[in-house]
Amino acid sequence: MKVAKTGNEAMAEAMRQINPDVVAAYPITPATEIVMIFSQFVADGLVDTEYVAVESEHSAMSACIGASAAGARVMTSTSSQGLALMYEMLYIAAGLRLPIVIGEVNRALSAPINIHGDHSDTMGARDSGWIQIFSENSQEAYDSMIQAILISERAKLPVMVTTDGFIISHCLEVIDMIPDSDVKRFIGEYKPERFLLDIKKPYTLGAIDLQDYYFEHKMQEAEAMKNSKKIIMDVAAEFNKSFGREYGFFEKYKLDDADIAIVCLGSAAGTTKVVVDELRAKGIKAGLLKPRVFRPFPYKEIASELSKVKAISVLDRSDTYSAYAGPVFTEITSALYSSNIQIPVNNYIYGLGGRDIGIADITKVFEELVGISKTKKVERLIGYIGVRE
Repeated sequence: MKVAKTGNEAMAEAMRQINPDVVAAYPITPATEIVMIFSQFVADGLVDTEYVAVESEHSAMSACIGASAAGARVMTSTSSQGLALMYEMLYIAAGLRLPIVIGEVNRALSAPINIHGDHSDTMGARDSGWIQIFSENSQEAYDSMIQAILISERAKLPVMVTTDGFIISHCLEVIDMIPDSDVKRFIGEYKPERFLLDIKKPYTLGAIDLQDYYFEHKMQEAEAMKNSKKIIMDVAAEFNKSFGREYGFFEKYKLDDADIAIVCLGSAAGTTKVVVDELRAKGIKAGLLKPRVFRPFPYKEIASELSKVKAISVLDRSDTYSAYAGPVFTEITSALYSSNIQIPVNNYIYGLGGRDIGIADITKVFEELVGISKTKKVERLIGYIGVRE
């Protein structure tokens, strides 16, 4: 069924169809609408969810952890400072191997105060042990939320599905919604392997874990993230078989025969596709690789796909403040290096605080790549798009 939905509405509708046992949340711009809409579903009796309105995002994730540990199917939503306030609890959720799903709306972090979209908040949590899935548009956000439930429960790891603040969260798009009964059939009933309220099989969760076993348990968490790659692809294959929409670790757009390529996450990929088409019409072999799954990072697969191009530009919608480069750039270049692939790569930081990136901006990046592909030299490793001089 084709309907017009914003990204926030699409995520809320996916949550309604999933019908989680517990949602604990504290609203924050621009993710407020997700839990606001969902709370109305609760009030209208459209879901069986226990909705817990807490006093902060830290409390929201704490309540989610408690509910998940008790055996409930649990979801929430947040953004920016809210996600940052959850950071302490994000590590705990992952370390306790709890399958919680967050609908995360990417937004800048203060200071200065800003409510618009960039990837700073999500990138700040990239090493917290959560699987991270980025969405280009509302359709991907909707589909990924449905897949995230199965991924998290099979991997025994939490998952955050992200959209770009206001660009996707508040913009209306046509999406193809799946019938409620089909979603229910796809995700099935949640049957946790173990949970605290199972009095027949009591166990300890969250005990102190010092030198004797902490290392081993963190290794198990790391192995779970590695093993989640197969789970993500299995769920994607099941989703494609059931609903006819294909997903993977990343999307390639006219990349197979490309000489030059841009790598970027989220909504900017849509603008990049327009530029790729325009350049292709002029005989320039441009392409795009859009990572969808950022954690676990599919470094071998990405390196293989990029190995045939002559020059690459990585676009980052956040900065590491390391005096080096953005987070996506460091992942991409590490993947190429570890695969013994020598390709010139540069990095552009763009869109901080929600600043627009347009067709002209991306065209300039590709024009620079044409020159780099010929000289094999990167004159400027790091650049900033759209900053006033």
